Amino acid sequence: MRRYVIGRILQAAGVLWAAFSLSFVVLYLLPSDPVELVANSTPGTPVDAAALAELRTRYGLDQPVWEQYWTAISHAVRGDLGHSIGSGQSVTGALGEALPATLALASTALLFAVLGGTAVALAASYTRRPWLRGLLTALPPLGASMPTFWVGLILLQVFSFQLRLVPAFGGTGFSGTVLPALTLAIPVGAVIAQVLYSSLVTTWRQPFVEVAFAKGASRWWVQLRHVLRPAAGPALTVSGLWVGTVLAGSVVVETVFARTGIGRLTQEAVLMQDIPVVQGIVTFAALVFVSVNLLIDLILPLLDPRVVQHRSSKERAHA
Repeated sequence: MRRYVIGRILQAAGVLWAAFSLSFVVLYLLPSDPVELVANSTPGTPVDAAALAELRTRYGLDQPVWEQYWTAISHAVRGDLGHSIGSGQSVTGALGEALPATLALASTALLFAVLGGTAVALAASYTRRPWLRGLLTALPPLGASMPTFWVGLILLQVFSFQLRLVPAFGGTGFSGTVLPALTLAIPVGAVIAQVLYSSLVTTWRQPFVEVAFAKGASRWWVQLRHVLRPAAGPALTVSGLWVGTVLAGSVVVETVFARTGIGRLTQEAVLMQDIPVVQGIVTFAALVFVSVNLLIDLILPLLDPRVVQHRSSKERAHA
């Protein structure tokens, strides 16, 4: 178990380093000058060449690329993500201001996705009526195929403009979060339902299920007590992988619903090529992604101890 935990931590650190390094290279290869973009953002304002040179020196853009990389990564390890070229605000401060709205949106969306996907999968695997099972299993592919922006526009049209149940744009509290959260939750919940249903069907065929029935357990008790726990591993893993999708989808959703948050901050930083802010957002998203997946990797052995045993046997076979 100790080797398993150490291996997962090292993998998480490697993914975080790779995300930081790759984003740094991509941003460095951009052909335009971010300082000039910020300086020319106000039409008709004269630009002093000496001031531009001073800004490049302040942000280290006049240094060799390897020195810029070393400075950026050494500061990032200490929690310093630099300052915005456009506003001069610290990147951590900008993220701190935008994070609460996005965190509320993402957590609500994941909650809806997990509850909805689990309910559909459990109902589809439990029922013995073919027509109902066919109907329930057809819902996840439909939800996964719908574009996020299209779902958001349809929800706005129905629940905001026609029924007037929730505010259309810029709402706060649960009423302002429910539609954006549902927009993000539908494709994620659809994938969770597909994976969990497939795993449940496979687990229902295991011999220990017949043993549980032989002891007099009801079908519902067998599903919740004996089938769901070992079948939840793949769906839990997929949920962790889709955390990055939820963060990426917040850019579209916050734009459609005119919400402030990480998505709006990302949009503005990309348009202005504000390198420190974009780098900080990528690093933050990677940190969230690896942290969630590391937590899931540590929970999986508690749900199914065979995970550690399987990985150990594979390591011995390779050795």
